[in-house]
Amino acid sequence: YINAHGTSTPAGDVTEVKAIRRVFGEGNVPPISSTKSLTGHSLGATGVHEAIYSLLMLQGSFITASANVTQLDPELKPEEIATTYREGVELDSVLSNSFGFGGTNATLVMSKFRD
Repeated sequence: YINAHGTSTPAGDVTEVKAIRRVFGEGNVPPISSTKSLTGHSLGATGVHEAIYSLLMLQGSFITASANVTQLDPELKPEEIATTYREGVELDSVLSNSFGFGGTNATLVMSKFRD
């Protein structure tokens, strides 16, 4: 699962998904949603909030949907964007993107601990 930075700007969201495709390869993109659509953008605290939400999904085996998606950009693929709540999803790792003005960018990858 990927918690996208996803601020619902057409250029930003499409560019982020294109970059995700470059990393994972066409057809191998994990489900993507943006929790900002549910919580708003808390500016400086957003990264930690989204990390917590991602960990809750990892622990609870669910993926929350991006809210209020009525029409995807033609460059986005419906199978990549979670527009409905998904439960019973076995997640081993989650990724959370946080991007800021001036190049303050970070991606956290968090995984379940395995003995």
